Parts: sequence; structure tokens; C-alpha cells
Amino acid sequence: MMPPNTDGSGRGPVSIVRQSTTITSGVAVTQKLVDASIAFGNILRRTYGPNGLDKMMYKSSGQTAVTSDGAKIVSELLVKHPAAKAFVSLAQSQENACGDGVTSTVIIASELMREAGRLMAKNVHPLKIVEGFQRAHAVTQEVIEKRSRPLKNHLEAVCQTAMSGRVSGDERDFLAKLLHDLLLSQTAPDYENIRMSKADEGSVFDSNWFKGCIIEKRLSLDRFPHALESSKVMVLSCPLELEKPSREAEIEISTPEQFRAFSQQEKTLLQEKWEKVIKTGVKAVFTSGSCDKAISHKLADESILVVSDLDEDQLFDLAQVFDCDIIDHLDDVGPSDLGNMLKYERMRLQDEEGFKEKHYFYGPPSSNLATFIVGGNQGVSSEELIRTIYDALRSSCLAIDHDSVILGGGNLHIAAALEIRMKAEQQSGRERLGMEAFARALESIPLALLDNAGTNKLDGLLKLRSKHREDQDTAGIDEFGEVNNLTAVWDATEVTRQGISIATETSCALLRVDQVISARGD
Repeated sequence: MMPPNTDGSGRGPVSIVRQSTTITSGVAVTQKLVDASIAFGNILRRTYGPNGLDKMMYKSSGQTAVTSDGAKIVSELLVKHPAAKAFVSLAQSQENACGDGVTSTVIIASELMREAGRLMAKNVHPLKIVEGFQRAHAVTQEVIEKRSRPLKNHLEAVCQTAMSGRVSGDERDFLAKLLHDLLLSQTAPDYENIRMSKADEGSVFDSNWFKGCIIEKRLSLDRFPHALESSKVMVLSCPLELEKPSREAEIEISTPEQFRAFSQQEKTLLQEKWEKVIKTGVKAVFTSGSCDKAISHKLADESILVVSDLDEDQLFDLAQVFDCDIIDHLDDVGPSDLGNMLKYERMRLQDEEGFKEKHYFYGPPSSNLATFIVGGNQGVSSEELIRTIYDALRSSCLAIDHDSVILGGGNLHIAAALEIRMKAEQQSGRERLGMEAFARALESIPLALLDNAGTNKLDGLLKLRSKHREDQDTAGIDEFGEVNNLTAVWDATEVTRQGISIATETSCALLRVDQVISARGD
């Protein structure tokens, strides 16, 4: 009798993997990938839109976090399945590229996989589905291009839309106005030149911004100036102390005269350093190195502020604020190397450890760097608010860079879905099924907005389709979950474009998988 599981040669099968390795093929692979994708989308679906709910994240360390930010939620998940890991990469790609739109991207990708699973259950080949998805994606990009508008006076609306659902109405409008004014104050708006700081007091409505930066640090002497106006400053990358020898050395002193001479030489060298600083006429010195106590006291006598032991990022920020170069050596200091400080203020706040000091450094109007101060002392809530504002900044900067915005509220998604269905009618092959599935996946965005608002999904979707067929091009889902013509719900076009592209690429990549090989045996 021939041994089982042979090819007829009489020899047993050749094993090329460990016995603990499992290989899943066929329908089982598809089902696993689809199930994992749907599960991932379901995690974020309820957080989407102005009526989205929060998630409470409970970490292994015992810490908790409450957030509706898709990128934050995904980053905290400990995923196991390969499809889930692909969705984590998808979310990270969207976050890195745009800083916004993670939730909608995940929802669309999840729905694409759900629709693909339904088609493959009907024996439609995955590559036909992929081809249909790609054709539908091309149509969607055409619709995006056609429906995009120049930014013009929509910047504040972009800020509001980006914060919708994560900040209450009045607070959102207030913060959006601040962000709008801040961005317009910059010659070349760039979120990388904006720092975020918690006020640790007041409320959200005490938030503000200024051209400058904040450094939280205890100074070496309390008698340094507590405030300055219109002052020259210098930013150093070298310490204000005696240079240490590159090699260890011992100095042998045998007489009191030699000791006095040595001490006098040290004092002379230190004096040369503080005299060089004083001679420049600056009222503030910033250095990444340390400052000798003797120099600190002497400069304090001259009402010169010294902030030492700064890290590289702080030093770079200060140079930006004061619009000056970072000086490598005191001997190299010239008038053109000095910066201009409009104002300096020191604030002392009480905290759990006693008190902390915050130093506010104001630069001239031409400064390249600004700080947004977030009011409130809610701790974790303040961190979530900062994350929201930062996402809005990134989205707004994209709108400015590309000078392009597009209506939100599912407006683009329903318009693209209708266009895809029309183009699908012209296809005779099974690719048509993939295109129609893509259209249904896009409609998951207005459906999520309707569902999270507590309104009837089916009725709302049918009404939205009807309005677009009647050429009401601005119809979408408003913040109350009603189908209306939208005028103030604008997204950065690039956020929408990038999100749909990443969702399509991820789903198509997963659909090309025909086997899942696990060396862990699970």
C-alpha cells in the first residue's frame, strides 16, 4: 500500500518549514483578512465626525486615556493579525503625510475589504476586484480634482472642520479663529514653526498665541532680570566657563605664590569672558553649555539674563525667535550675530513639587517661530486638546500649501460614488463589480456621519443621493446629522486625496495575498 500524502513516487512529502508553522490558503485566507479589516474599521467608526464618541484606552501600565483621535487610538493598539498590522501602517502613513484624516481612511479601507469579501464569496477573482478598485480610484481622483476649490477665505472653516467632533462648538470657533490669525501672521505658514504649550491655568478661552517661545526651567540665580524690553541677545553653542583640556593633566603647586598666581590667572580668564559679553551690549545670553558661577554673578550685577544648559532644540528655537545665528565662540561675536528680543517675562507657577518657572521670550513680528498657548488645567484633556489643535494646524497648512479645499460632510464621497456607478455601466467585465463595490465603500463615510448622529442611515443616504442627482452639488451631512447644502464644512483637498489613495493601496495589497504563513502556529 502506498504511503499517504505522496505524489505517487512512494516517497513521503518534503517538509520545508517547521512543524509549528501553519499555512492557510484559499477562502480561509480571504475570510481572515476581511474579518480583521472589518474589526479594525469597527473600532474607529463610532469616533468619526462631529457626533463621534470617545474611546477609553487602558494601558498595561495602568494609565488611561480618553480620545477620539484615530491616530492616537491606532498607536495604542497591540495588534497581532497581519491585516491589522497593515491597517496600523495605513494609519501611520496618513498621519505622517497629513496629520489628519486617519479615521476616514481606516473606515474606507475596512469597507473596501468588506465589499471584496462579499464578491470573492461569489467566486469573483481577487485580481478582477483589484482592477475594479483601481479604475474606481482613478474616477474618484478625477472627481476630487473637479470639485476642489481655491482656499480663498475658507481657512478658518478648514480649522473648524478639522476640530469638529473633538472640541465643543464655542470652543472650536474660538480656537479656529486663533489658528486662522496665527497662520496668516506667518510669511510662509508652516506647522513645524509652531510650538504648543499648556497654560496650566484658566480655561480654553484663555488660549492665545505669540511670536516667540516658552522655556520651562529653573535659573541658576533668582536675581537675574524678571522682565526685559527691546533687548539685544546672543545665542551660544559654547559654554561660559573656562575651557577644559582635551587630555587629563595634573598641575603641581608647591608654594603659596604659585597658588595665588594660578588663581589670579583663572580670574583673569573668567573676567575676559564676562567683559566680552558685557561689551556686546546684550541683555540676555543663551547657551547650550554651562555657565561659571562667577560669570553668572557678574552678569547678574549688570542686569544681564543668563539661561544655560539648554538642549539643541531649545537653542534652535531661540535663534529662530530672535532671527539670529547660533554663535560657536565668543571671539566670533559681531553686531550682525546678535538677535532682537521684543520682550521677556518670567512666570512662577505652583505645582506638586513646589513651583516651576516659565520664561516667555517674545521675538519681533518677523520671527519665524510662534507658540500657541492652550488654556486650561485639565491634564489629560489638555493633551488631547493640543493634539486636536496640532492636527488642525497640519490640515490647514496643507490647504495653504496646495491652495485647495473640498467640501466635507460626505459630499465628495457621495458625488464620487455616483460618478463611479455611471462609469461602471460602461464596463462589460467583472471589473464592473469591483467598481460598484468601491462606490459602496465610499458611501460608508456619509453613512457613518448619519449613524453617529442618531439619524436613519438609509433614509439619509437615499436623500443625499437624490439631491446630488438633482445637481445640488453642495449637499452633505451637517453637524446635526441632517442632509443639507453645506457652506462652511471644508477639508484640505490633499487630506481627502491622500486618504482615499492609501486606503485603496492597502486594500489592493491585501487582496493579492493568497496564503498566510505563520511560524507561530496561530
